[in-house]
Amino acid sequence: MAFVKNSLVFTKKQLINFINTLADIFVPIIPAIVAAGLLMAIHNLLTAPHLFAAQSIIQMYPSLRGTAAFVNMLANAPFTFLPILIGFSATKKFGGNPYLGAAMAMMMVSPALVSGYDVSTAIAHHTLTSWNLLGLDVAKAGYQGSVIPMLAVAWLLATTEKWLHKKMPKTLDYTFTPLLAILFTGVLTFVIVGPAMRVVSDGVTNGLLALYNTTGPIGTGILGLLYAPLVITGLHQSFPAIETQLIANIKSTGGTFIFPIATISNIAQGAASLAVFFLTKETKQRSLASSASFSALLGITEPAMFGVNLKLKFPFISSIIGSAFGSIYLGLTHVLAVSLGSNSVLGFISIAPHAIPSFLIANVIAFVVSFTLTFVQGKRQEEEVFQSLGAEAPKDAVTA
Repeated sequence: MAFVKNSLVFTKKQLINFINTLADIFVPIIPAIVAAGLLMAIHNLLTAPHLFAAQSIIQMYPSLRGTAAFVNMLANAPFTFLPILIGFSATKKFGGNPYLGAAMAMMMVSPALVSGYDVSTAIAHHTLTSWNLLGLDVAKAGYQGSVIPMLAVAWLLATTEKWLHKKMPKTLDYTFTPLLAILFTGVLTFVIVGPAMRVVSDGVTNGLLALYNTTGPIGTGILGLLYAPLVITGLHQSFPAIETQLIANIKSTGGTFIFPIATISNIAQGAASLAVFFLTKETKQRSLASSASFSALLGITEPAMFGVNLKLKFPFISSIIGSAFGSIYLGLTHVLAVSLGSNSVLGFISIAPHAIPSFLIANVIAFVVSFTLTFVQGKRQEEEVFQSLGAEAPKDAVTA
């Protein structure tokens, strides 16, 4: 029993460390991804028909076609060269030279390679060429838009570099360590690591899509119910890596279903906290509940979650129920986000244009259900239940 208990503790620690590592890698590059994603949303607003009228904006105003094309170029570039951002950030996190990580990523998205987006088509049409490398046929396949392969390569590069720094004489270290690290990592990347991680990456993406397509509203409802508890544990920090992969391959995935659910969960937390504002009479409690609610509706849920809803328990339960109902509607109407952005009332900017009305309806459902359940349950409670509500929100709140 002691061995099993220790193993579980060790596994939990490893999981937490893994999630923290992903968060440390992706948090620095999220602004670039968000900027590109919102530019993509602007392009969609310009080119999507049936959004403001039967025709798209550029169909009604052809003079804006050049503007739309320019915005599309700006939006696509960070996703096409995403491995460079990840290579820099991940190599730095793993203890290597981040500029070597960026250089290795540049090699993986070189114009001399078949674009990562076209590799499957090239294989199907037998047009993917290869090098003869020490007797091995190595495919000239790129990794544009890849996430998992770049993470693995960054770890390999950093590990190799650190080992070489220890073994290389100081007089040769500055010159030959970067050379050997890049050469060794480059060979393994294109021969073994890259192809293997491409299979893993495709498997993760296809698995998530299969789960979404198979379970539909049931799956989205379960994720909506569990999203806030995942935020408490910190497990939600691993989602940006998954969402980035889904959006980077938007032509095949259609977008990410996680972003809309995260937004719905935040809206539900804010609604429950707002209900507490109307339930309590004490000035400090009302101030906390109102500010926490406003914060959650703008995408920062920790003040509402930890400062109000969890302390009273029933608002938190009401909020996750409301989130589940809103997320079920997302699944029924197939709402996907085409970019990352603010998980807030402004989240509609990141949603596929044709799905914005359904997304807004899901927000209303989550808000109304959460608010109503909290308010009705609160009316049944004695006034003393609100005495447990603190007067201050956590100072280290972060975006959920």
